[in-house]
Amino acid sequence: MTQVRDIAVIVGSLRKESFNRKIARALVAQAPASLKLEIVGIGDLPLYDQDLETATPPAPYVAFRERVKRAQGAIFVTPEYNRSMSAAMKNALDVGSRPYGQSVWGGKPAAVVSVSIGAIAGFGANMQVRQSCVFLDMPMLQQPEMYIGGAEKLFDEQGHLTSDSTKSYLDKFLAAYAAWVERILA
Repeated sequence: MTQVRDIAVIVGSLRKESFNRKIARALVAQAPASLKLEIVGIGDLPLYDQDLETATPPAPYVAFRERVKRAQGAIFVTPEYNRSMSAAMKNALDVGSRPYGQSVWGGKPAAVVSVSIGAIAGFGANMQVRQSCVFLDMPMLQQPEMYIGGAEKLFDEQGHLTSDSTKSYLDKFLAAYAAWVERILA
């Protein structure tokens, strides 16, 4: 019997109806039986400030760290802002990596999906998230790389993914990620 793996999905766009959030929902819906994907909110995280690391850090820091710590892996779904990951994504990475020596990220198999209306599909942000994950000691799925461009054309008015080729692309990605998780956690 295959073990079901708990995977945190971190969406770097805070907009409720962002294309990144819609792709994250599609990933959750299409996940194979071996993966339980859950979107973990980052919108209420205060900007990381070491001065807040007291005996009672902010409740959103604590809740986020506890949730990610329970996860067995992470998928980052990121927009690209000015050729970079969003401030919200960077903040989530920073909050989870602190206090120093107590990172919740280490050893968790990771993957990145970048989503954009542009033709280069968030390449810069994707690479930045990957770079941060290397430092955070997260084994990163290398292939297939996930760049989703032209996102404004992929959904119906209810926010459901309508592109069969994108659905197929997500299935291929999820199968590869599921195998990666098992390889790393075996």
